Amino acid sequence: MARRSSHARDWLPQRLVAAKALTGTRVSVVLPALDEERTVGTIVAQVRHDLVEGARTGGASLVDELVVVDSGSSDDTVARAREAGARVVLREQVLPDVAPLPGKGEVLWRGVAATSGDVVVFLDSDLEDFTTDFVLGLLGPLLTDPDVALVKATYDRPLRQGESVLPAGGGRVTELVARPLLNLFWPALAGFVQPLSGEYAARRSLLERLEFPTGYGVELGLLVDALGMVGLDGLAQVDLVRRKHRNSDDAKLGAMASEIIQVALDRLARQGRLRLAGPLAGSLVQFTRVGEQYTAHSLDVTLRERPALLTVPGYTGAADRADSSA
Repeated sequence: MARRSSHARDWLPQRLVAAKALTGTRVSVVLPALDEERTVGTIVAQVRHDLVEGARTGGASLVDELVVVDSGSSDDTVARAREAGARVVLREQVLPDVAPLPGKGEVLWRGVAATSGDVVVFLDSDLEDFTTDFVLGLLGPLLTDPDVALVKATYDRPLRQGESVLPAGGGRVTELVARPLLNLFWPALAGFVQPLSGEYAARRSLLERLEFPTGYGVELGLLVDALGMVGLDGLAQVDLVRRKHRNSDDAKLGAMASEIIQVALDRLARQGRLRLAGPLAGSLVQFTRVGEQYTAHSLDVTLRERPALLTVPGYTGAADRADSSA
């Protein structure tokens, strides 16, 4: 908390531009997207105007690559993102010899493969009060400290209740599932205020060595595995003040929690701290009431993982892609 926590206001654009030029670092921003036509265009337009075209950085480009990876949207997400100035790639177009799987982690994994930056910034596409301070804050520690390999965002998370919005309470899966798991089994990570935040940045040299759970357990899996690879001092967090987005219902939160628990159990088993007698059940049974009866629904939450990109045929690495696109 003391050594590796900062605030977005600590990172002035001019300082980051100078640090980027000094190190020759290329920066990619990746937005995973699924049916986010209402918000994705605004986010893309702000990043492009402020940090690609340089409105906030004195004309210098802080972001070299702005990519939206679409995972099968049925609305106008792709059109909105392109109109706003992003390069849009479909999930199936990245590593085309690898059949796609559903899930957020799958799109993030392919997002790394689709880009060429030395540093990759992930932004969720459903943010409603986005500012480019998010990107500046996440880049700050990575561009100025070579020992930092991954930066997580922290923020307050408002919660909608009917027509009102509470100032906090939106991180229910974090508080009820992820934080207890981390405190119990990886207490070194207990200082992360938002361990499941969808806004984070990391060096490609780390990301391409990590395995990616394909579902909602991806953030916990990456954080735990990064701790093992770079140590606690290689991790940092930055306060972005507030994150407002579309809140999920209880059924979706239950699916998220199930996937996160499975990732935690898998990591404990890998670390030799838990022995599983057999494979985990891959379904989650949930209920809805119809009249006087309950109807059961079975949801597939099987844990699936993508291997480290460095081991994947067809992944050429950042340098080759940057050369071919020049």
